[in-house]
Amino acid sequence: MITTFDAVANPTRRQILDLLRVRPHTVNELVELLDISQPGVSKQLKVLREVGLVQVRHEAQKHWYGLCPEPLAEVFNWVVNYRSLIEERYERLDELLKNMQEEEQNND
Repeated sequence: MITTFDAVANPTRRQILDLLRVRPHTVNELVELLDISQPGVSKQLKVLREVGLVQVRHEAQKHWYGLCPEPLAEVFNWVVNYRSLIEERYERLDELLKNMQEEEQNND
């Protein structure tokens, strides 16, 4: 069974989520925006629906796909645990760059 993590690991599905974050789209709109075949877009939407990241609304002959961000909370809660590690590395990089600039200024 596919998980939310599996779904967002795919770059095409992330592109679809980015587009749906702005507003709902039809499959044909997504095909044009992504330059992917209709079966390809439909396949990715199916995966996103299975994990609950996308919902479909039927309006006459059109099917509108919209974002359901709630399942992303699981991904966010996992990623946030690594924030302090990333921030620590950026702080070390800032310190290194600062020291390099100071050395360069002292050598001038």
